[in-house]
Amino acid sequence: MAYLRGFLPWIAVSVLVGTIDIRYALLAGLVLALALIVVRRRAGSDWAALVIETGAALYFAVCTAAAFAAPDSGLVTDYSSAGSSLWLALLAWGSLAIGKPFTRGIARTTVPAEHWDSPLFLRVNTVITAVWAAAFTIGGAGSVWLHHAHPDSGTARTVLTAVCVVVPILFTVRYPEIARARFVAAAPARPAE
Repeated sequence: MAYLRGFLPWIAVSVLVGTIDIRYALLAGLVLALALIVVRRRAGSDWAALVIETGAALYFAVCTAAAFAAPDSGLVTDYSSAGSSLWLALLAWGSLAIGKPFTRGIARTTVPAEHWDSPLFLRVNTVITAVWAAAFTIGGAGSVWLHHAHPDSGTARTVLTAVCVVVPILFTVRYPEIARARFVAAAPARPAE
């Protein structure tokens, strides 16, 4: 569950929004993201394992600046949740587009180096990243739609966000074993090299 630490800034902002001024909630997310980057880099983490943290720092830097510049902007107050999901979707889809699924860097922190270039490792991380990308996309687009179609649907947006985080977490935990079992089961059918 090491990948969850990267989401701490996003979780903190989600908890703080509505309880404190959004400007300070966003600032807290920025500070937390930067602190995570510093701590993890000092501990020897590669930048590839810090995609979510780096993305959070960039997102919260822009949003914090926008929030302080125009505190009453609907873009910040009404769409920060959808924007964060869509930003994460962009990061995830972008990492797939360049052939470097963001989960690969995270997985390398727990998987022995001899597996990093295996087709199974690469395939598992491509699939897991695609699931996260789809969940972020659905969460962001769904949040925008709910905001317009049902402006008082705070509970529905919260449930949507929770589902779009819990489902990929469960998938991430379970899928590697499923893929490994399928790989092993198909091994006798593979021609000898």
